[in-house]
Order: sequence, then C-alpha cells, then structure tokens
Amino acid sequence: MRILVVDDEREMAGLLSRGLGSDGHDVTTAFDGPTALDLARQAIAPASGGDAGFQVAVVDVMLPGLSGFAVCRELKGLDPTLAVILLTARDAVDDRVRGLDAGADDYMIKPFAFAELAARIRAVRRRDALTVQPRLDVGGLTLDLHRHRARVGDHDVPLSGTEFDVLRVLASEPGVVVSRAAMLREVWETFDNIDPNVVDQYISRLRRKLDLAEAGVRIVTSRGVGFSLVAAGS
Repeated sequence: MRILVVDDEREMAGLLSRGLGSDGHDVTTAFDGPTALDLARQAIAPASGGDAGFQVAVVDVMLPGLSGFAVCRELKGLDPTLAVILLTARDAVDDRVRGLDAGADDYMIKPFAFAELAARIRAVRRRDALTVQPRLDVGGLTLDLHRHRARVGDHDVPLSGTEFDVLRVLASEPGVVVSRAAMLREVWETFDNIDPNVVDQYISRLRRKLDLAEAGVRIVTSRGVGFSLVAAGS
C-alpha cells in the first residue's frame, strides 16, 4: 500500500521509511506539514491515475509550523478514506483527545516497537476495508469480508481461515506484488518461529482451489519478490 510518513526528525523518518519499505509498502516521506499536504494533493490529482492516493499517513504531532493535528485534519479533508496514525513523545490524555478529535484513526506514543506500528497499520486498513469496501471482486472471484467467504458465481470456494486471509491480502490490491515479509506481517503478524516458506505453501493450496473453482483469477509469482493476484487473461 502507499504510505505517507511525515516527521521532521530525519533519522526517525528514514527508519520508518526503510522499515515500511522492507514490508513491501510504497513509502513517501515529508519533513513538514505543507510538503505533506502538497504530496497528498498530487497523489489524488486526476493526472496521477485517480486511485493512486495514499492509503495510510503516519504523522508526527510535533511538526514545526503546521502541527500534526492540523495536518491530520487537512489530510482527512482531502481524502476521508485516508487512515491517519499520529505519533507523539507525550503520553497525555489531552493530546490523545486532540488527535482523535482531529480525525486520527490511531495514536502511538514514542518510543514504540516497529512491529507494533506495522500491526496498527494493518488494523486500520482492515477496519477501512470492512467499512468502505465490504467485498472484493477480482475476475470471477468475490470475497465477502464480513462473512469471511469466497464465492465464484453461486458457489462457495472452501477455504480455511488462513487461506482466506492470504487471498484477502492479494485481492485488496490486484496486480500489486506482496512480498513474503509483508504477507507474514499481515496474516501471521510475526516472524517468530515461522518459516517464510509457509507463504509459498498457502499460495500453492490457493492456486489448486481457485483453479478447481474456475475463479477466473491467477496468482503470479514474481521471483525473489513475492506474489500478486490478477484476473485470468491479464
């Protein structure tokens, strides 16, 4: 997914950018509020392709000039579907209330573990997916995110819970390559004691089931990178 990181501490911004990038995200960095807003406007401009806006913004509260609270409010005005996570070094109830009142979807106190930020990003995107888009359609395949069901026409595709989650991640952004690392974080939420090859095993199972169901989709392997879901024939 496309993520906008806004932090005037360049070292922190770099750490966040590299960490999220290693998870397979497309990360853009800004060091102040006005630049962040300009980038957001450019991303949603018609010339950029229409649906090319950011999905998540990670914004530090203590920005010079235009505060993170103000940036959050402006970003939400530009794109109400954009999920905003605010970062702050101050653990004060008033600050958290201000952030939530500004439209923030979540709020994190520095310092924090990167794995927690990654989990928070996944959580806000899951909430958005259920609210904005309760179903996903790719080829002849439909995923009902509320009922956790996969269907082709009038027929269910029998999937385990984990198989559905892997397919959901791929179907959320058709044609976009999802790395093994990003899949592990999204579905299993950890790297601990998990062989990365487990992703390949689930991909293999899904391919068999989708082929059997004649779902009109295929899972493409980008060698050394990851996997993507595309409509058959594309």
